[in-house]
Amino acid sequence: MSGKDNTPAGGGHPARPGQVAEDLAARFLDRHGLRVLVRNFRCRDGEVDLICREQNVLVFVEVRLRRNADYGGAAASITATKQRRIILAAEHYLAGLPGRECDCRFDCILLDGLSTAAIEWIRDAFPAS
Repeated sequence: MSGKDNTPAGGGHPARPGQVAEDLAARFLDRHGLRVLVRNFRCRDGEVDLICREQNVLVFVEVRLRRNADYGGAAASITATKQRRIILAAEHYLAGLPGRECDCRFDCILLDGLSTAAIEWIRDAFPAS
């Protein structure tokens, strides 16, 4: 797939760019063997865009869209503060799982445009602590 994906969301209105980016990321990860379990998990302390499973590993994914590289592109927008908020949200999600321990990692899907050609996947993008 190439070009922009402006698939209408719900009532025929164009989806907002962040939603389109998350949809592209979810389809991309699905094609690469990850199963999306939860989208837009929110808690008081933060948010995780996508929570996926890859075999026996839970993968917490931050999706970042930057169409203007004036401020460093998509990767530069994932600050230490943003990482902490993602980690806190992941910890909150894990606390709700009944007695299940599992391996986890934090990935980033970076988009510098709304097409699969603009996707950069960073596995194990940052540590949990």
